[in-house]
This record gives sequence, C-alpha cells and structure tokens, in this order.
Amino acid sequence: MKIYAHRGASKDYPEMSREAYLEAVVQGADGFECDLRMTKDRQLICWHDSNTLRMTGINQKIASSTFADLAFAEPILFSELLDIAITNKKSLALETKHPVPTGGAVERELLRQLDLAKPNIDIAIMSFSKMAISRVKNRYKSVFLTTNFFAAKSSKTPVVGPGLALLKAHPEIVEIAHAKGQEVYVWTVNDPRDVNFCAEVGVDVIMSDIPAQVRKALGYS
Repeated sequence: MKIYAHRGASKDYPEMSREAYLEAVVQGADGFECDLRMTKDRQLICWHDSNTLRMTGINQKIASSTFADLAFAEPILFSELLDIAITNKKSLALETKHPVPTGGAVERELLRQLDLAKPNIDIAIMSFSKMAISRVKNRYKSVFLTTNFFAAKSSKTPVVGPGLALLKAHPEIVEIAHAKGQEVYVWTVNDPRDVNFCAEVGVDVIMSDIPAQVRKALGYS
C-alpha cells in the first residue's frame, strides 16, 4: 500500500506549502496529494479552499484575485510542486476543484503544464466532478472522488476515491473495484487503526497528513 502526503505533511507544516511537501519527502511519502485552483490571472496554484479565510483569517477569493494579490497567503504555484515531485521522484494525485468561474480552464492548464514537463512519475488527476474527469480521462490516470456508495460502485474510472467514512461503512468497495481492474485511493487516513483497516481490505493508496506515522503503523522501515 502506498502513502501519499495529503496536502503535504500537513500536520507539521501549513498545508500545501513548500515546507509541507519537503517534509513529506523526509517522512518517506510515496507521493503528494494536492488541490488545484486558478487565479484571476490564470495562475495554477496549490490551494484547497475557494478563499483564504481559513488559512489566513483574511477573506479573499482565489478566483477573483491575481497571484500577486495572494502573496500574503503564500500559495505555491503548481509548477513548483511539480518540480519538487520530479526532483524527488514522488507520484502526484492532483484534485481539480469545482465549481469554479473558469470552468474547464483548470484542467486545460494542468494538462498543458504536464505535457510541457513530461514528468517521468505517476500522475493521477482527481475530482468530484464527472465533467472534470471527462476532460482528463484519456490523458492521465483519472480518479473519481466520492462519498456515495452507489457512485463508487458504478464508477468506470481507473481509480475510485472514496472517503474514509464511506470505505469503513462499505469495505466491499475495494473488492468491487479490484474485480473491475480499478485501484482504490482513500482519504484522509491518520489514525493507526484506520491505516491497518485500509491495509487489511486491500486499499492501493492512502492519503495522510502524517506520512511518518502511517509508515510506522504499517511497520515500514
């Protein structure tokens, strides 16, 4: 089972900061998870929320701000994360956030940057939006994220991405997916008991805020 750092080693450093991803390397993560949004001036940044309020106490919308406007929040560009991943040979699981005013421009810019970089690492592009998945499904490994059992069971994407609560309620999701040749990525797994549960049911990738603690729970050296 592989371990991806959820927004980096986000228990130890601010989520999706350069420091969080570099710490994830130190902690032995196999890959990085990241959320992507587009600024007003079409810069692709690593940021989860639609605004800066939770992280900074200042309520500024990402979509209506330029990258320079957001300097106080210190977001990193996706291109910087990509460089870190390539340099350290870490896989990427990239979630495009929706709905957003720019619509499919997020996926188009992501694909453009990936095509230019031609990274020799495993890339998965994730979304809760089926429309977003349709834009990338023939280019990179696609992951349908869901908290709904029937949606997970009927998904035809190469990877199914149930939340941890859904998987605990319906562990058969893994067996169903594997029978169809699909992988299963689960978020967000921090408690050692949940780590062991995911291992027992055969999850392929878990996303965790604390990669080092997950490695310890699994007995990895």
